[in-house]
Amino acid sequence: MELLSSPDILAMLFLAALIAGFVDALAGGGGLITLPTLLLAQVPPVAALATNKLQASFGTLTASWRMLHSGMVRWQDVKGLFWASVVGAASGALLVQFVDPGILQFVIPIVLIGMALYYLLIPGVVAASRPRISERSYRLGLAPGIGFYDGFFGPGTGSLFAFTRNSLRGDSLLESTAKAKIMNFGSNVAALVLFIAGGHVAWLAGGIMIIGVLIGSSLGSHLVVRGAVHWIRPMIVIVCVAMAGRYFWAEAL
Repeated sequence: MELLSSPDILAMLFLAALIAGFVDALAGGGGLITLPTLLLAQVPPVAALATNKLQASFGTLTASWRMLHSGMVRWQDVKGLFWASVVGAASGALLVQFVDPGILQFVIPIVLIGMALYYLLIPGVVAASRPRISERSYRLGLAPGIGFYDGFFGPGTGSLFAFTRNSLRGDSLLESTAKAKIMNFGSNVAALVLFIAGGHVAWLAGGIMIIGVLIGSSLGSHLVVRGAVHWIRPMIVIVCVAMAGRYFWAEAL
């Protein structure tokens, strides 16, 4: 991975992480930007996944701290969700070592398009609404399930957390976005620990990307804390459509 010492490549990775951190703080899906950039820099696939988890962990840590520090969410209200996502992600990261995750390439684009259509066509998703499932069901079922997906595969996890909290638990779009950051931080860290144990992280590239993602995540989190909900909904739609398009494009090649 000699290319990773090139100033041009490192600058490209820094910029990608900065933009991804901003997008991820608002809507999730920052991996759509960072993972292809790492692969473009000729980082081997497993190392690219591991390094992406490294920078993403710092981005979600920054966003989570802003949400908790601002009082948008309380730790007492999200700690169960956090640990549920940790358990799920650890299980997924272990299983992916033995199972081919390629089948999800066909499922995820459909899910992403469905999410985009939901936010485009249903006008009341910004405000809080009536829950469709209990908090216990979410904590014991969906939170570890999405965490498992993050450890097993990954792209769009933050968007899935926010979408399900908003659509199934009735949280407002701001509240669901804030809680999603806490859960996504848990799933990122759980998967990262296993990648580090396996020796897969490209540390120089990851260190440069951490700086970029911290800046981008701080800027995006600032908008969320200030209640800039008008940014969140279109950003989720854009990210979901872009990610789905990338999957369909990759399959066509």
